[in-house]
Amino acid sequence: MSYSESQPSVTLRGSTEVVSDFFVYSVNSILYQRGIYPAEQFSRVNKYGLTILVTNDNELNKYLHSVLGQLKEWTLQSKVQKLVLVICSVETGRVLERWQFNIEITNNKDNYNSNVDSDEQQIVSQIQAVIRQITASVTFLPLLDEPCTFDMLIYTDVDVQIPETWEESDPKIIINQKEVKLRSFTTKVHKVETMVSYATDIH
Repeated sequence: MSYSESQPSVTLRGSTEVVSDFFVYSVNSILYQRGIYPAEQFSRVNKYGLTILVTNDNELNKYLHSVLGQLKEWTLQSKVQKLVLVICSVETGRVLERWQFNIEITNNKDNYNSNVDSDEQQIVSQIQAVIRQITASVTFLPLLDEPCTFDMLIYTDVDVQIPETWEESDPKIIINQKEVKLRSFTTKVHKVETMVSYATDIH
């Protein structure tokens, strides 16, 4: 009788948890690094072997929980193509930055519980690289020297059930933009690609 070591595996449900956690921490990192909220409204946590700043503001947490919770539900249903976070001028409403996360189903679309071979440490390493790039984005993104706010857009299949309080949005494309593609990560079920676009004529 012979034996072999089995490969680590992940299900659609498990992959959705990984992707959803990534969005929580990446969105918080963007909001902190880009100064959308005061630094004192963030607390340090350890995740992915990194120190990450997450908001301690109750209203903001409530909003993020609502949007990202709905995103998680649709991701589990394989109904999402992308998440977009836009940063806008409070005074003019102009879109200054557009962070886009493309979500691709690479395997296991129709079975919540069937296993796909995966390497957890490799996934963590890939996510670390993305979070580090978000942290380093202040070195190449223009300074946001005016009060800014943000919004999140979710691109879905046409047949999803939309919450009553949500509304359809334009894509909030930036005029005169430059785009920087960041690293991606894959769970072998989902692949998430990250990029950021920014206005090149900010004064």
